[in-house]
Order: sequence, then structure tokens, then C-alpha cells
Amino acid sequence: MVRMSAEERRESVIRAAMSEFARGGYYGTSTEAIAKRVGVSQPYLFRLFPGKKAIFLAAAERCTEDTRRTFEEAAKGLEGEEALHAMADAYTKVIAEQPERLLMQMQVYVAVGAAEEAGDHEFGEAVRAGWMRLWDTVHLPLGADLGETATFMAYGMLINCLVSMGFPPEHRVWEGVYPSARTKGRLEKG
Repeated sequence: MVRMSAEERRESVIRAAMSEFARGGYYGTSTEAIAKRVGVSQPYLFRLFPGKKAIFLAAAERCTEDTRRTFEEAAKGLEGEEALHAMADAYTKVIAEQPERLLMQMQVYVAVGAAEEAGDHEFGEAVRAGWMRLWDTVHLPLGADLGETATFMAYGMLINCLVSMGFPPEHRVWEGVYPSARTKGRLEKG
């Protein structure tokens, strides 16, 4: 049996943390559950990360970066409306096929709000920096138009909320959403 390197183990912790935090959120997820999912001890987990907050932040950054990469790959070589629909379609496909990514995003927003309310601004600053990289990734393909970028991101947040609440794709609330983001069956839970 080949042993994993510390970096490979760290990667497996981030993946496991995304799954666990997506379901239980920051406060409802124990480091014990993450360690168990990875198959390591809690002390080993804390050799890779200084604490639960660092694990959550690594998972949050990975989730945002994965979404940013989804948009970047979808819009490659495209501009304007073509880029918009390609990014919307790619994102809709990702959240339909990998619902944990959507749930993790939602948990990140809740965790930032709770941290800010408790006076912890460091976490929010890191998450906002990642979100701005996401913004910049969609901004250029949309013609560097602030209104188009804001509208695209607003629709994305609406889609996140509608899917999280379980609105089926044929529900009337989807009628005003980009056609490429409301493809029949795409948002059905698998």
C-alpha cells in the first residue's frame, strides 16, 4: 500500500471537509467527523491545519476557486451573451451534478455572517477576496460591464437560493431566469 504524502492527505482533508461542512455548516461539523471521513486521527488533522477555522477556510477557498474555474473554462474564447450563457449553463450543470458545492457555498455565506457578527473579520476578508476573484473572472467575458456582471452574479445567487429551497425546474419562479440556467431537468436533484 502506497502512503500518501502530507500534501495528498491535506487535499483529502479539504475534500472531506467540503462534504462535511456542506451538510452541517461550520458550527454543526466536528473535526472528529472530518478526520473519520479521511481516515486519520484528529491529532494528525491538526498537524495539517492549525484548527477547525483553518480547515473551513481551506474548504471555502477551494469551493470558490472551483466555481471560478468553472466560469473561466466555460467562457474561454467567448464574450458577451455567449459567455454569459456558457457560464450559466456550466454553473447550473455543476450544482445539479455536485450539490455539495452549492451547499458549501451557502454554508460559507452563513459562516461569514456569523463570524462578522461575532467580531471576527479575518474570515470574511478571506472569503470576500475569493469572491472578488470570482467576480473578476466573469467580469471580463461580460465586456467588463458592471451592470452585466452584477446581474449575472445576482442571478447566480437567486439560483443558489431557489435550488437550496428545492424549487423544481418547472416551477413558475424559474421563468425569469436565464434560459441556459433553467434548462428543464438540469436543476433536478439527482
